[in-house]
Amino acid sequence: MKMALVTLGWDTNRYDGGYDFDLDASAFICGRNGKVLSDDHFVFYNNQNWPSETNKIIWSTGDDRIGGEGEQIYIDFSKIPDEVDKIAITVTIDEAINRRQNFGQVSNAFVSVAKIQNEFDTIGETVIQFDLEEEFSIETALVVCEIYRKNGEWKFNAVASGYQGGLEALCRNYGVNV
Repeated sequence: MKMALVTLGWDTNRYDGGYDFDLDASAFICGRNGKVLSDDHFVFYNNQNWPSETNKIIWSTGDDRIGGEGEQIYIDFSKIPDEVDKIAITVTIDEAINRRQNFGQVSNAFVSVAKIQNEFDTIGETVIQFDLEEEFSIETALVVCEIYRKNGEWKFNAVASGYQGGLEALCRNYGVNV
C-alpha cells in the first residue's frame, strides 16, 4: 500500500446542550518506544503537515467544525523514514470538558481508513471502518487505530481505547509536551 486516507465524520449535535460538537482527528507519529519522536511528530489542526508544507508525508486537511465527512488525514507510506514504527490515529472532542460533552452524545460518528492510490483519490478501498457508538459515554478522546510497521510492511490494528481528559490526555500518553 502506497497511501492511506483517514476520514472522520459525524452528525450535528442531537442533544440540547447549547453547543455543537467539534471532533478532531490527529495522528501521533511514534518510534519503537510508542512515543512521538518529537513534538513535531504530531499532526492535528494546529500542525497540519509533517515534516513540512513542501515535503508532506502525513498531513491533515484541517479543522472541520460542522461534521459530515470533513476531517481527513493523508499518509504517504513510501516517504516514511525507518525510525517511524507506528502511527496512532485518534479522535477528540474540542472543548469537551468546558462544554460537558462526551462521545456518548455524538451521533453517527465514524472513522475510516482507506487504501488510496494518490492524494487525489478521495475514496479508495476501506480497510477499517470504526463507528463511535454510545459505549464511550464518558470519554472525550479515543485511540481509534494504530498503523504499525511489521517485517517491512504496514499493518492496521483497531484499538478503540477511550480516555477522559481530551487531547491533553492523549498528548501525555504519546509523549507530546503540553
